[in-house]
Amino acid sequence: METVLLFIVGILIVLVGLVLSIGLHEIGHLVPAKRFGVKVGQYMIGFGPTLFSRQKGETEYGVKAIPLGGYISMSGMFPPQQTVKVGEDALESHARSSTTSVFQTLVQDTKKASADTIDDDSRTFYRLAVPKRIVIMLGGPVMNLLIAIVLTGVVLCGFGTQQVSTTVGSVSECVLPATSTATSCPADATRSPGAAAGLAAGDTILSIDGTRISSWDQSTAIIQKAAGKTLSFLVERNGARVTLAVTPIRTERYVTDAAGNVVTDSAGKKETQEVGFVGIGSAYERVQQPVTAVLPAVGTNIADVVTLIVHLPERLVGVAKAAFGGGTRDANGPVSVVGVGIMAGQIASTNSVPIVDRISYLVGLMASLNVALFTFNLIPLMPLDGGHVAGAIIEGVRRFFAKLFGRRDPGPVDIAKAVPLTIAVSVILGAMSLLLIYADLFKPISLG
Repeated sequence: METVLLFIVGILIVLVGLVLSIGLHEIGHLVPAKRFGVKVGQYMIGFGPTLFSRQKGETEYGVKAIPLGGYISMSGMFPPQQTVKVGEDALESHARSSTTSVFQTLVQDTKKASADTIDDDSRTFYRLAVPKRIVIMLGGPVMNLLIAIVLTGVVLCGFGTQQVSTTVGSVSECVLPATSTATSCPADATRSPGAAAGLAAGDTILSIDGTRISSWDQSTAIIQKAAGKTLSFLVERNGARVTLAVTPIRTERYVTDAAGNVVTDSAGKKETQEVGFVGIGSAYERVQQPVTAVLPAVGTNIADVVTLIVHLPERLVGVAKAAFGGGTRDANGPVSVVGVGIMAGQIASTNSVPIVDRISYLVGLMASLNVALFTFNLIPLMPLDGGHVAGAIIEGVRRFFAKLFGRRDPGPVDIAKAVPLTIAVSVILGAMSLLLIYADLFKPISLG
């Protein structure tokens, strides 16, 4: 029962974090929009039916039933339809011929809906200077980036990260070759040098043969080169210093690269080598990182998301195979918000993990979610924020060259013409979300 409750708590934490992230994202749009004088009719978190709302000034603030997004409604997001001058009057051209295409109808309907929000043309979004429009549209993603930086700082500088220490975490009772599949020591197995010498979990290695040990890799390198040679281990045990004589034996171990991955030969067989072996494993300790480590960590996270987006089509194929076939989910592959919640529930309900580690993981998960929101929203396609930014940049370039060559101002870029593309992108995103949600529900990524 406790495990189930913790699982639910993990999901609720992510849900609350998601709603707050969305809310702050929209505030990132709202504040500069109001600052630049744009009329904002609505500020909404979520989609679908409105659960509750409150009118404050000219803006309605509210929460909707489906907390998977949000929006602010700005006056005049798109330039109104062209008008025909008749004397001093301007008559809006609404006539649609029988040959008007479906796409043209969509564009006209979008422009009309935008025009209906205008009661003061001087306070419209499309009238703003290009830099101000870019600031408004980047405000949301930048807010997610700032959230990610703060949460990453909490994880690295507050909780710290788990790192290999110079303390012994485990001692093997016997020696088994790397290719052995045994899960316990056979009766005729050779006792490990570490156990024979009296090394115990919790011993901190201070020096080996007089060489001061500052990292676990350093001790491993010394041991692997000393097969058959007796080494003097100076360890700290319960506050006292103890000297032990340890003689590594020669045994077969897999060859690993710098990243710790097992090296294979041209035939795909795992390579082995004979090295000195003591039979001890390191303990991990939580080490707080300097503030200077935060931005590089966020940058690495952004790069990972960009790589994921670039390879998204093939990754989605893998998700589909896992969801509808017998494959397994890639632990580093795409997940939906539902998947993020399930992962949060898994880690929150894992009693074998210390509570500090669980909290750190959940905070880091929210940081990664905000990095994803930041990066994904910068894709230069409507209806994402990056699509509006791209439209503003194109308009700025057109006006720059028009002014440079003494031509007439070409006016605002009519990004409403991209509505068909917007619908196509929305359909694709919707299909992708449904696939990921299905996979996360019936073939979730396991953290165990």
